[in-house]
Amino acid sequence: MFKKLNALLSRDDKRFLTGLLILSLVVSLVETAGVSVIMPFIAVAGNFHLIQSNVYYHRVYEALGFTQESHFVIAFGIALILFYLFRSAFNLFYFYMLARFSQGRYHLIAYRLFENYVGMPYRHFIERNSSELTKAIVNEAQNLTTLISSMLFMVSEIFIVILIYSMFLYVNWKITLVLTLVLLLNGLLMTQTVSRLIKRQGISREAFQRKFYNIINRVLGNFKMIKLRGNEQKILEEFARASYGFTRANIINATLTHFPRLFLEAIGFSLVASIVIYLIFKYQTDISSAFGLLSMFVLGLYRLMPSVNRILSSYNQILFYSRSLDIVHNDLFYEVEQLGEEPIEFEKSIRLEHLSFAYAEGKPVLEDVNLLIRKREKVAFTGESGSGKSTLVDLIIGLYRPQKGAIYIDEAELSERNVKSWRRKVGYIPQAIYLFDGTVAENVAMNEPIDEARIIEVLKQADIWDFLAKHHQGLNTHVGEGGVKLSGGQKQRIAIARALYTDPEVLVLDEATSALDNETEARIMEEIYRISRDKTLIIVAHRLSTLEGCDKIYKLEKGRIL
Repeated sequence: MFKKLNALLSRDDKRFLTGLLILSLVVSLVETAGVSVIMPFIAVAGNFHLIQSNVYYHRVYEALGFTQESHFVIAFGIALILFYLFRSAFNLFYFYMLARFSQGRYHLIAYRLFENYVGMPYRHFIERNSSELTKAIVNEAQNLTTLISSMLFMVSEIFIVILIYSMFLYVNWKITLVLTLVLLLNGLLMTQTVSRLIKRQGISREAFQRKFYNIINRVLGNFKMIKLRGNEQKILEEFARASYGFTRANIINATLTHFPRLFLEAIGFSLVASIVIYLIFKYQTDISSAFGLLSMFVLGLYRLMPSVNRILSSYNQILFYSRSLDIVHNDLFYEVEQLGEEPIEFEKSIRLEHLSFAYAEGKPVLEDVNLLIRKREKVAFTGESGSGKSTLVDLIIGLYRPQKGAIYIDEAELSERNVKSWRRKVGYIPQAIYLFDGTVAENVAMNEPIDEARIIEVLKQADIWDFLAKHHQGLNTHVGEGGVKLSGGQKQRIAIARALYTDPEVLVLDEATSALDNETEARIMEEIYRISRDKTLIIVAHRLSTLEGCDKIYKLEKGRIL
């Protein structure tokens, strides 16, 4: 666990953490002093003669120039009040620094997770579930900050326990050894029973929450189909099981979190009573002479019990959220594309030489493909489902890397050094169009700077601007999540405008019109051929009617070009 945390923290984080550990040691010293000074104050307040008989009290009394013993005790009390005010303020500052470190990690961890997900290779992305990625950023990163905070609290409280125990040993080692034995036995009992149960609930929490997110994403992404099929009740039952399982794990954890405190309170009061019984048994008289000792032990236990409780509670929190550390650690060290900025020119051709690719070892999707696509040529790939058409296109546009063979743009081999430049030359229109909940302008620009004149130009090229200007709010038309406010043909035209916005040299249609009716498809394809006169056009399609304007049509069968 510590190895994984060490790998997650930056150098600055570790420096901050070192400062926090030093600060927690100072807090521990202040807390110990807060417990130890109460005994001499009560002793002096109960017996003024100690000021003269005790060498330490007498030195302070004379050094500060007191003439009346009552004034000395009053000053002692006022100093004690000021000390406790300082102690509270110092603790508040420490807790602020602790929260600043632990909660501040959420931003950095969430950002690094998102950065890794954005940077992961496309091939790896399609193997992941988007709901799990969302859960990791939103929940697991937050849970990890709770785990870090719990670890820091635990270390801080361990310092306090060690110092208070050291003071107890100095004052009365016999009583302290009994206290130590009792608390160790109880701590062992807690870790072997309650802590193990909490760890199991932590594993259940993560599993149910993953299912929880998966159901939400699945339902919201297929809302129309669910309404049509009318199977809401089955989905609600499935959601209820996941939600209840997640909630039950949290309920058990929240309940067991209070168990150490309640149990330790009972033990603490029992220990105080035991100390009184021991003192009476030992001296066979009242214990007025031992009030100072008793007060120190009572105050010490009063301060010690919360610390022991926090140590156990923090330990249990670490166990409950340990799965979050595993998830975040694994995803932060996920393979990320390391792409260079080397420019690549496309003046002559795209050439594929002996290209092979497989998703799983021993099951090739493409085998020994050789192909030449000249600039401004209109090329189509057709074939049955699973023949490798879309995979071939994904290789050509640089989303996948060939396992054998090579792709050449003019004479430059496509590689990690220049694929970023090549991808920027590609305009891509997929079969499944996803429009996010925003305006037409935002969807067309797609995180690029918004140039309204350019957006209007490409919307006109896609033959949808007149419709948007006449029936909606033009560029400010809201499309709804997934483009739900637009028809299939309109979404397709927005996607065409999006692909054209960056003025690409290569335009790719991957089954882009397969979901449209014949008439709409014919109109859109006519517009695409018109728009792509000076561009290289690559089409993946089933219907031969959409390929009439192509210069070449290649048929794929079992991963080979016929």
